[in-house]
Amino acid sequence: MTQPLLIGMEGIFIPISDPKISAQWYEDKLGFKLIYIENEAAVMKISDVSQTVVCLVRSINHQPMKFPENNFGVGKYYNFISKDIEETHKLLLERDVQVNSIGGDGTTKFFTFYDPDGNPLGVCQ
Repeated sequence: MTQPLLIGMEGIFIPISDPKISAQWYEDKLGFKLIYIENEAAVMKISDVSQTVVCLVRSINHQPMKFPENNFGVGKYYNFISKDIEETHKLLLERDVQVNSIGGDGTTKFFTFYDPDGNPLGVCQ
């Protein structure tokens, strides 16, 4: 059996229009922690227990991420993991985040929400 070459995900990159505005939103709405910020990007830690960082990268002529049309029903590139998806959904609504309804079956639940630049992001459990 071949051993895996990779052991995890270090970072994900999300195109945004303004690092300062986006970093504040990701901190206020999602609880991410700012590692550093510059004119072209903000790097944030998801949580103290996650190795994965989120890089919010200023893009020229920003357009929200758009997943190609498909027959699998996927409309976003990233799913964040939640311990309690119903509570996460409720808190995002209370924080005035644009959130879609929870979907899925008995074993997997998920929903999509949108950052200030209109990027679709997911939550699953």
